[in-house]
Amino acid sequence: MTVMTKEITAVRAEKGLISPLIIIGILFFIFGFVTWLSAVLIPYLQIACELNNFQSYLVAFAFYISYFVMGVPSGWLLKITGFKKGMSIGLLLVAVGSLLFIPAALNRQYTLFLFGLFVQGAGLTVLQTASNPYVTILGPKESAARRISFMGICNGIAGAIAPVILGAVILNDADALKNKLSSLNATQKIIELNDLAGKVILPYSIITLILIVLAAIIYFSTLPELNEEELDEGVEVLEKTTKTSVFQFPHLMIGVLVLFGYTGVEVIAGNSIIGYGAYQGIPLATAKFFTSFTLISMLVGYLVGIVCIPKYFSQETALKSSAVLGILFAVLAILSSGIISVVFVALLGLANSLMWPSIWPLAIAGLGKFTKTGSSLLVMAISGAAVLPLLYGYIADHVNAQQAYWMVIPCYLAVGYYAVAGHKVGKKNT
Repeated sequence: MTVMTKEITAVRAEKGLISPLIIIGILFFIFGFVTWLSAVLIPYLQIACELNNFQSYLVAFAFYISYFVMGVPSGWLLKITGFKKGMSIGLLLVAVGSLLFIPAALNRQYTLFLFGLFVQGAGLTVLQTASNPYVTILGPKESAARRISFMGICNGIAGAIAPVILGAVILNDADALKNKLSSLNATQKIIELNDLAGKVILPYSIITLILIVLAAIIYFSTLPELNEEELDEGVEVLEKTTKTSVFQFPHLMIGVLVLFGYTGVEVIAGNSIIGYGAYQGIPLATAKFFTSFTLISMLVGYLVGIVCIPKYFSQETALKSSAVLGILFAVLAILSSGIISVVFVALLGLANSLMWPSIWPLAIAGLGKFTKTGSSLLVMAISGAAVLPLLYGYIADHVNAQQAYWMVIPCYLAVGYYAVAGHKVGKKNT
């Protein structure tokens, strides 16, 4: 046993896992809060900046494409800074992105809003790259999905709260404003839209301050630093001597592709439901709460994961069941109408809940010294949330918002394949 291993063991023996997991849980709360604000920003900016569906889904694209752009650089950054300092840097980047919303709102500049979202996403990329493997490493790999499910609860609670809070501020009387705009002349219309754009200034100023404070708390916290080289001790000798590149782990590469599709459908379920409710004839005053219902469905799934994995069923079984539920709820959403159809879209949150915490540990299993690099690739796969919602918006514009949900079916089929066979490819004794 090396010195580093002894140190880590001593820290765990002295403080256990509770304190580090609470700190990481706070980070996951931030992930959820900042991420799911976009569900309200899409219909909000569609009104304020006069956008169609495709243009409004550039909100999701700008935010999530940063995961692809910054995935590998985040891995490099963490190799230099370590996990803890990297988390602080990530929080500061999110704060900078939030701060950019102020000049964007003052000038009603959609491109500046998008740039702010990109910077926010870049910060979250660093945070995700550090925190997800951190949670996986902090305990037995068999219960990794349970720990990540706990983090998912922190994420989901924040995600359920965020749209309600921001929606109450920026989408208040949105239906009346939409009706009013059609009767105004050009000058009056600009005044009303500028007032609407300015509503984001106060909430995002508060968010910026909170993020800066949290960055300082993480920096001075007692989080133990973990060294991924120690993980190589648990990998088979043959793997340690023959694997020279992260690309030699096919189960990881397949996992990256599956995660790309999964993150896309998760964001579609959360970000499209407000607009889809409006498409079904439900007023925005009511529909603005629908994303919270999707996140509440996810919370239920996370609770199931915490209680049942691995005691009652495995990560693989959870993933198989999730894929089946995703296909079932998507088909029912397409074949039904009105509030019933919206409910099935919200239930996609339940189907999606255990996919991330199950795919992640299966994909990084046995990577050893390639864990951080593999984690970076998986974080890059979050860019599926940039591409697929944009495709959904395009189909919604050219067909309709309901039929556009057919595109999620192949993604759920891919998740099912990974649960059954994909995570075993290239591994020994599987």
